[in-house]
Amino acid sequence: MANSIFNSVKKVVGLLGDDGSFDEDILLHINSVVSTLRQLGLSIPSDFYVRDDVQTWPNLLGEFRDLDLVKSYMTMKVRLMFDPPSSSFGLASMTEMVKELEWRINVLTDQPYSVPVLPSPEGSEV
Repeated sequence: MANSIFNSVKKVVGLLGDDGSFDEDILLHINSVVSTLRQLGLSIPSDFYVRDDVQTWPNLLGEFRDLDLVKSYMTMKVRLMFDPPSSSFGLASMTEMVKELEWRINVLTDQPYSVPVLPSPEGSEV
């Protein structure tokens, strides 16, 4: 499937589509990231689970306006878990990017702050 979460992540971590050697590892990491995304505030059904290439990005988030942000987060986070960069600079850079994406997702999912309306004192104009 062209929009498959599993296939997208496999491609980004450098695995060929027909190589199934690490499928269980990738699936484990994908589902861990799904749990993290829930904790960051995204509305993902509690029974959502990626078992194969059938689950798609729209299945995960529907019409979420910043889907590419989540795709980047998912692929980077899985890459860090599955095959982190070998250099300390690469590792630090990717870790910082993941932190920034977590912050941005958290900001996107926060409820807008509304200023409480306070009653005005009797007889005064606001």
